[in-house]
Amino acid sequence: MVPRHFKYEGWLYTLAFLLALSLRLIQLGALPLTDAEAEPALQALHIAQGLKPALSPHPFYILLTTPLFFIYGGAANFLARFISAIVGSALVFAPLLFQGRLKPRPSLILAFFIALDPGLVTISRTAASGIFAVTFIIFAWGFWINHRPRLAGTFAALALLGGPAIWPGLLGLAIAWAIRQGLEGRAAKEDAQEDEQLPREQPITNLKSPTSNPELRSALISFLAAFFIAGTLFLVIPNGLSAALGSIADYVSGWMLPSGVPSRRLFLSLPIYQPAAIILALAAIGRGWWRGSRRIIQLNIWLLVAGLLVLFYPARQVSDLAWALIPLWTLAALELTRYFDVLPQERAETLGVILLTLFILVFAWLDFTASLWVSAPSPEFSLRIWLLVGSIVLLAVSIMLVAFGWSVRVARLGGIWGLLIGLSILSLGGTLGAAGLRGASNPELWQPTARPMQADLLNATINDLSEWGSGGDNALPVVILNIDSPALEWAVRGHQVTNAKALDPSASPAFVITPFEIDPSLAASYRGQDFMWRQKTSWDILSINDWMRWVALREAPQENETIILWARADLFLDASPLQTAP
Repeated sequence: MVPRHFKYEGWLYTLAFLLALSLRLIQLGALPLTDAEAEPALQALHIAQGLKPALSPHPFYILLTTPLFFIYGGAANFLARFISAIVGSALVFAPLLFQGRLKPRPSLILAFFIALDPGLVTISRTAASGIFAVTFIIFAWGFWINHRPRLAGTFAALALLGGPAIWPGLLGLAIAWAIRQGLEGRAAKEDAQEDEQLPREQPITNLKSPTSNPELRSALISFLAAFFIAGTLFLVIPNGLSAALGSIADYVSGWMLPSGVPSRRLFLSLPIYQPAAIILALAAIGRGWWRGSRRIIQLNIWLLVAGLLVLFYPARQVSDLAWALIPLWTLAALELTRYFDVLPQERAETLGVILLTLFILVFAWLDFTASLWVSAPSPEFSLRIWLLVGSIVLLAVSIMLVAFGWSVRVARLGGIWGLLIGLSILSLGGTLGAAGLRGASNPELWQPTARPMQADLLNATINDLSEWGSGGDNALPVVILNIDSPALEWAVRGHQVTNAKALDPSASPAFVITPFEIDPSLAASYRGQDFMWRQKTSWDILSINDWMRWVALREAPQENETIILWARADLFLDASPLQTAP
């Protein structure tokens, strides 16, 4: 069944891609790299410098970032995240591969949802994130069902090279497929006459003998070729293959090493960042199960399995919800399509209901934020709460009056669109915040728990002192003492960096970076300056009032880690001639 396309479809997909690309590239290098980002980025930098470091289980990212560093002649935060941003932006084209199942209009809506989703934008702006596995698995699946085995095999190989995030994705799809097969088998026994209007997925046959299935054989050949070529950077770096297989051990170890992220943080993330998607998806799920829609049921099972896998995974992070976002937004796109059918004679009334709904929602939000600035309990706080409740009641009564005065259809369409537009504005704000476009001082659930704060200031200080003391801003080496932070090594990557547990008494390095403590041996011949290094949001101690304040203002208690930069005294312009290095 060939889907019917509509006018300007190609231009609209291009617009979705440009929107996604803009959100993922604007100020991409403004925030310092976190420890999780810096580790693979440093490996790519070392390879570009001719070294042979051991690779973490993110070979696709490392091997594709290495040429960028080599061509640029160095490394930068922007380049370290560039590959992730491009791959994340390309995900908006994935719905095109599923138009036979979703139809053109829901597919296009899904493309815009992908472009704007806070979670997908955030991981696309993160180096060595799970966006590689998500994008490549979806593309491999889409090309396979469209009978493009070579491209399917190629993207499957890239997904295997994309990092440990491939395994929860494949596991979730496999479990969802098994559950669906069980439900369909039971339904077939109960009612052999049941039929589905939508085309069935292509059955997987002849898996026992790949040579008897030309498509599977072609996909397998493409998989092996892409895996060896991309996994070794055209046979230049062979240990990329072992790093890809190391992702299995990395994922399995997560079942034994808890991350400390409580499950309630995951439950809070979705309604805060994707409220419109949840409402639309719940509506689609309810109607889908009521009508027995196979498409909705399949997506619901996938969403449930993907969410439960993250929930029960001990090493879970909020970013692991990326796999659940795909079926969530697909359900939302299918549901939203039903509300575009507004008759010409209804447009004025529907627009009026939309504006009324938005006006009341804005008033309710302003009242909610104002209540955070008054103490509770107090008469003013009680007044704010009653105003909030009253605005919600007023909205419900207004829509009911429209339903009785004009039509139920106008009230339903106007109320739903007004609510969705209001919630989408909140989600867009969450997108800008989670992407780091409002700076690092605003804590976000999708951001890493600890982020460097004064990396640029630290590096600039070292460069200035190095230039004063030696004439070159990167001429003097740096020793990092008893600090386990790849982000710190990345911040001073222009210098020769040495990590040490103890300082050699006979040595007198130009710069030493230590934890926040006074070392008498350094204080004698060095000058020290403290810097705020990693800042961690205290999510676990937030009360209900703190959570409300964070939702509205993005304010939350922070824990700061301080480090000290020790610079040898003879590097300063005011140093005495007697102050010379030993």
